Amino acid sequence: MIDMKYTRRKTREINIGGVKIGGDNPIAIQSMCNTDTRDAAATVEQIKRLEKAGCEIIRVAVPDMQAAEAVRDIKRSIDIPLVADIHFDYRLALKCIDNGIDKIRINPGNIGSADRVKQVADMAKKNHIPIRVGVNSGSLEKQLVEKYGGVTPEGLVESALSHVKLLEQNDFYDTAISIKASNVPFSIEVYRLLSETVDYPLHVGITEAGTVWGGTIKSAVGIGAILSMGIGDTIRVSLTGDPVEEIYAAKEILKSLGLRKFGVEFISCPTCGRTSIDLIKIANEVEDRVKNIDKNIKVAVMGCAVNGPGEAREADIGIAGGHGEGLIFKKGEILRKVPEDRLVEELIKEIDRL
Repeated sequence: MIDMKYTRRKTREINIGGVKIGGDNPIAIQSMCNTDTRDAAATVEQIKRLEKAGCEIIRVAVPDMQAAEAVRDIKRSIDIPLVADIHFDYRLALKCIDNGIDKIRINPGNIGSADRVKQVADMAKKNHIPIRVGVNSGSLEKQLVEKYGGVTPEGLVESALSHVKLLEQNDFYDTAISIKASNVPFSIEVYRLLSETVDYPLHVGITEAGTVWGGTIKSAVGIGAILSMGIGDTIRVSLTGDPVEEIYAAKEILKSLGLRKFGVEFISCPTCGRTSIDLIKIANEVEDRVKNIDKNIKVAVMGCAVNGPGEAREADIGIAGGHGEGLIFKKGEILRKVPEDRLVEELIKEIDRL
């Protein structure tokens, strides 16, 4: 088995409420609530579901002072770091910091005067709160659009650096950067340029990626390509749907690149004319049963002897289909033959024994 390793770009380390990103730390998984932040109870309930799925950092929108006030109650009720997403009003940032937020996502250039930027930077520094400078392709400053003849990777990098400079002028360096676009090749080029320019940790994602199905594919291609270049310290998969799906997608992206291990790695063959059991049903059931098992093992569900113990020899445990029955195998060695209707249960029993 070929064991590929990616050489990650070295970045400075920042601490987000106990979760460290950058440096030699694992690539962290983020998501964002789609609840009304002012409804603290509903937001906490969603965060707990996200945490159970594997979310490590969670962000909430803070559009007004009522939402900023709710941060205090939310923060008291959860166990993962909380990030406030703020635009335009510097007072919301100050209130969130006062209410115990772990990180601020803001664009220093759109919150007003230099004095306001200084107030936010000074309070964040005093309370050891990092700031993420987040730039989106849809909101690139007019002068940069004119300078570069449109929205370009170079223009977005310049925009991000100008926002970062506002913080640096206030002696603030506890910063992460993200530049989001919905176009995959564009995003890859943006992060390549950005990574060559700064040593701040980078938050990677493809914005407005789409629905759970299409957005997962788009995110896997884009985020995966960026990570494979050694770029990225934390990721968020942006999907139109239940944000828990973002966590499952992010974990699979990191697992597929060998960058993180999250319990069971599941593989299954695509089936063909040799398959004589209902492999699609079996594979879906096994995948669902193992996704919350906290064991770093590989489980294989194969349709026939051709794709069974031989091709899946590196799997820790698996099924190879036959005619109305199947083989349970372990590390390429056959354990026993089992009727089709008992294959899933017998496989789960063997997994429990591992």
